[in-house]
Amino acid sequence: MKAWPLYAIGDIRMETRSKPHAGHGEVLLKVRACGICGSDIPRVYSKGTYSFPTIPGHEFSGEIIEVGEGCDESLIGRGAAVFPLMPCRSCSACEIGQFALCENYNYMGSRCDGAFAEYITVPLWNLLLIPEGVSYEEAAMVEPAAVALHALRQAGISIGDTVLIYGAGPIGMILSLWADIWGAGRILLVDIDEEKLAFARTLGITHTCNAATSDAVAWVLVRTDGKGADVTIEGAGSSVSFENAMHTTRPFGKVILMGNPAGDMKLTQKGYWEILRRNLTIIGTWNSYYANLPVNEWQLVLSSIASGKLRLAPLITHRVPIEKIGDALQMLRDRSEFSVKVMYVQN
Repeated sequence: MKAWPLYAIGDIRMETRSKPHAGHGEVLLKVRACGICGSDIPRVYSKGTYSFPTIPGHEFSGEIIEVGEGCDESLIGRGAAVFPLMPCRSCSACEIGQFALCENYNYMGSRCDGAFAEYITVPLWNLLLIPEGVSYEEAAMVEPAAVALHALRQAGISIGDTVLIYGAGPIGMILSLWADIWGAGRILLVDIDEEKLAFARTLGITHTCNAATSDAVAWVLVRTDGKGADVTIEGAGSSVSFENAMHTTRPFGKVILMGNPAGDMKLTQKGYWEILRRNLTIIGTWNSYYANLPVNEWQLVLSSIASGKLRLAPLITHRVPIEKIGDALQMLRDRSEFSVKVMYVQN
């Protein structure tokens, strides 16, 4: 099979490897779609994986073509999305279903081989069968959609709330779509990239602000009658949006921190005072929830796509064959083309 292992920081190359076989409790997937996550760019070009060589790629779906011992052969031919985190399922966090906080986990695409390949073996436990009406490409976007869903569930949005989102990347746009489904009264999206904001408007996200050319704080306050948003989500991972979030959230409102920072996150004394005087609730969010109680967020994403409530396919701007994964990574690194979600697809 063809695969793209990362041999060192910046050294990713396509090579031919032996196709793997499903072991006990595993299935062999033919990768049908795999998104390139924003985190894959620093992973390939600046941070590296946990060991070398490792094949990146953690947002993926595929067709089950082989099952190992202990797996039902009727699964062959079925499509599945994949939860890429492999928890130990025995630590204190795992005991209460908080798999994202596992003390001894593995992770496809960073700690072990991922899906920038034609085939991959996956534990049966990590599979979610794709319901009728959901494409492989949509199923490959369950991971970012579940991360966005998890963030909003931390916020406890009420019908009619004004939801403010800093960061118009793929997850920021998905957050906006979820907030609309949830019954938000108004969704405000802030970014510094006008192309992203223009794309967001094609999705029906009409209230957008370019913070590079406008005063984002003033813009929000005008649209909230001077109060600020009920819920603010910092999804950009920048000190500026972190600071602004404190000035644009109403008294007794909530600020959800989910952006992956590229450096230190700094807050001014004035911003800190806003937390105190406005009685703000600051909540961190991480990954997503895979246990069945109270709700498996991955299954909820799949059912929402199947019902037509959540439409993710319009976010895909680029589809490439496996041979072009390297070119796609360079394009994203250099920002040489506008893109939202870039995806490797295989028929």
